[in-house]
Amino acid sequence: MTEIKIVTGRSNIELARQIAKEAGTRLSRVDIQNFSDGEIWAKYAENVRGVDLFIVQTTNPPAENLLELLILIDAAKRASAQSITAVIPYFGYARQDRKDQPRVSITAKLVANLITEAGADRIITMDLHAPQIQGFFDIPFDHLYSSVVLIKRVLKEKISNLTVASPDVGGLKLARSYAKQLNAELVFIDKRRPAHNVAEVMNVVGECKGRNILIVDDLIDTGGTFVNAIYALKKHGAKKIYGACTHPIFSGNALARLQNSPIEKLFVTDTVPRKMQSNKIEVISVAKLFAEAILRVHKNKSISSLFDVEK
Repeated sequence: MTEIKIVTGRSNIELARQIAKEAGTRLSRVDIQNFSDGEIWAKYAENVRGVDLFIVQTTNPPAENLLELLILIDAAKRASAQSITAVIPYFGYARQDRKDQPRVSITAKLVANLITEAGADRIITMDLHAPQIQGFFDIPFDHLYSSVVLIKRVLKEKISNLTVASPDVGGLKLARSYAKQLNAELVFIDKRRPAHNVAEVMNVVGECKGRNILIVDDLIDTGGTFVNAIYALKKHGAKKIYGACTHPIFSGNALARLQNSPIEKLFVTDTVPRKMQSNKIEVISVAKLFAEAILRVHKNKSISSLFDVEK
């Protein structure tokens, strides 16, 4: 069988190290440096000719993370790797998935083109902000769901009278999936967004009075939408409020907003490295899930049981 190697860029080294460990291997060595002017230089320190190569790189800002992934893909292609899979725990630029205003870029499609043209043969990612982005690629695309691990953690809390909430209409499908698997009721928040990164809660649709709430979302950026949802649900009589989120971007003062809010506990994954700590936030690793996906792709086995959100 073809040899497998896992390498990583510098965006989330700890997660990549855990993925390799769960896959029963180690990270292969790659040298990445910056020239004095900031330009990125990369070289594989081990032979990758004829191997199944998996490049782990989260593409959250700064844009150098995405550029670093492209450079690693290009270097692997020129080094004659047999197959190149981009393992992208958090797919950045996924929020710009359509032309919703005049004279704007569909950046998600641009990124898809860049990754494909660089030489990637397959994509593995988790909880896209817009699932239809899979259609932007003309190469195999495996979409994993963090609900597989987050729901197991939520169940350990043994929360009674549970209702699952979506902080906006866009997350309703995700919330419905959680509600089905947790055998819980469902509510959602109808909101209006007057400007980028600014959310205004309008109405809570559904019954939450006297119930414990689990708010679910794919990512938290500034925390505006999520925290507004917490206060709106409290205002409508909710008791304890918990949260589950895949990608903890936490830009600006998001962490302070969450820390000061009446949320009991927020469960997040390690798709994005966290630099700040909070006693209200618990990180659940998705390394085992990615490792299993990598091994199944390498062995040409089905991974449907891993990315089936209804599992």
